Amino acid sequence: MRTRKIWASVGIVSTAALALAACGKNNTTSNEGAKTASKFPVQTPVKTAKKGGTIKVAEVTNTPFTGVFNEELQMDQPSADVSSPGQESLFDTDNHYKINDKGPATLKLDRKANTATITVKKGVKWSDGKQVTAKDVEFAYEIIANKATDSQRYASQFNIINGMKEYHEGKAKIISGIEMPDGPDGRVVVLHCKELKPGMYYSGNGYIWESAAPYHYLKDIPFAKLESSDKLRKKPLFFGPYKLEKIVRGQSVTWVPNKYYWRGQPKLDKIVYQVVSPNSASQAIKNHKFDITRVTNSQWKEVKDTKDVTFVAKIPLYYSYLAFKVGKWDNKKSKNVMNPHAKMNNKSLRQAMAYAMNTDAVYKHYTDGLSFQIPTLIPAQFGDYFNKNIKGYTYNLKKANQILDKAGYKKKGKWRVQPNGKPLTIHFMAMSGTSIQQPIMQNYIEQWNKIGLNVKLVGGRLTEFNSFYDKVQHDSPDVDMFMAAWGLSTEPSQEQMYGEGTMSNYSRFVTPENTKLIKEMDSQKAFNHEYRVNKFHEWQKYMFDQAFVVPVFNAYQIDAVNSKLTGYSQNASQQNNGHPLWYKVAYTK
Repeated sequence: MRTRKIWASVGIVSTAALALAACGKNNTTSNEGAKTASKFPVQTPVKTAKKGGTIKVAEVTNTPFTGVFNEELQMDQPSADVSSPGQESLFDTDNHYKINDKGPATLKLDRKANTATITVKKGVKWSDGKQVTAKDVEFAYEIIANKATDSQRYASQFNIINGMKEYHEGKAKIISGIEMPDGPDGRVVVLHCKELKPGMYYSGNGYIWESAAPYHYLKDIPFAKLESSDKLRKKPLFFGPYKLEKIVRGQSVTWVPNKYYWRGQPKLDKIVYQVVSPNSASQAIKNHKFDITRVTNSQWKEVKDTKDVTFVAKIPLYYSYLAFKVGKWDNKKSKNVMNPHAKMNNKSLRQAMAYAMNTDAVYKHYTDGLSFQIPTLIPAQFGDYFNKNIKGYTYNLKKANQILDKAGYKKKGKWRVQPNGKPLTIHFMAMSGTSIQQPIMQNYIEQWNKIGLNVKLVGGRLTEFNSFYDKVQHDSPDVDMFMAAWGLSTEPSQEQMYGEGTMSNYSRFVTPENTKLIKEMDSQKAFNHEYRVNKFHEWQKYMFDQAFVVPVFNAYQIDAVNSKLTGYSQNASQQNNGHPLWYKVAYTK
């Protein structure tokens, strides 16, 4: 099923992919880890399953999860992870992420009528036994679009649905383009759109929301109080295979079978998610403390010989990135507004900083190649959409210095000054992680220092996960640049992340050319695959040149799974929201 573009997936960075040591004097590099991981299966062996048993899953993170058990408001990856046994998408997909008819609901597109029809299957029930209805599907859109919820999920992409913009702006009490032909208690929803888009056939397209919310259960809660309500924090409902039994706030979640689950009774008696520090993850794997644990890449050598473990691996749709703050979000106008006078709104400065990063050496050396530099904002997994002609910002201090010199960033003493002669201090924010996160970020700061740039960590130290995103989201004036990450949707449209009307465009860059290219890659002409590919290639070239957001690395995602388990897979058709289909996971006979 779909994965989501969610900003807090940077948790992957702080716990796994960025758990590296900074470059030292030893410059030896190795790809042995990557060579090994490339041979790992994407799923556990298929064996006869048995009923019963409890499994413990490690949520590898250095911060408590926020515990928002609702997809429309949920923005941190740890909460999405611990919600996964119950939080099921409306649609299943094939291995190419194309939506099929096997999931809880079906999708039918009519290009002539400009409609998308969602039909929930009979028997798909919430964990209190109530049928999932058309109103539940509509209600999810209302939660996203109503300004009182302050949902970060809302993006201008949703305005393709008639009446969505008017509802979001408070000019209408209903979303006129959402029709329920059999009434709110029926199972059919028709989305009336201004036009259909080529990505709509695929999960993660950003135009069609793929979840539902229990209206009968949440309707009496004001939108402004929804996120903090006990019904979302302590007693949420789901229509997935498991239901919540117990929550220890921010630390653990216990799941038991949902007896109303539409596909039948799941195999396990219990699934227990528990937070574990990245620094303790390797020891937990070696001691078999958990049945499923995400491997921290820098600790691979410590765990690779562990017995009674199946290592399951893939390269996920993901990248970390360096972003430069060049504007603010205008809440009244629901769009990003660029500041032409922003400190980082100079292409030469951004390009020079990108060339000064020794990314490839850092990750190749300290993860045996399990983490690796990537050249563009469209990963190679997207096939021909990936522009292989772009080589990325490879380490080149000489070039970085030349760019700054030419742009007028002259040195006055140790540090360079701005072209107008004023002092230049750049405030860089990076997230806390393992004990070696500090030297990693210090390594980059030292590289920038080498080209005469006075770069300092915001607050003089790494920033805690939740504080980090509070500052990013609210455009804190003390942040000039930051390093974060995206877990990517399975459809490559860029409107969700880099459009003018999406809150998730955290760099806040908006240019006519960027807007034009993003619109073109999702236009009616883009139903022609060759045309769409060309637009993606143009956009990548433009983004590389402008360097508002610079891709840093991707990494192998390795899970250590108890060898007695079956049904655990990282195949697209065997996943839901980037997580395994929990109803299939079981102990073997």
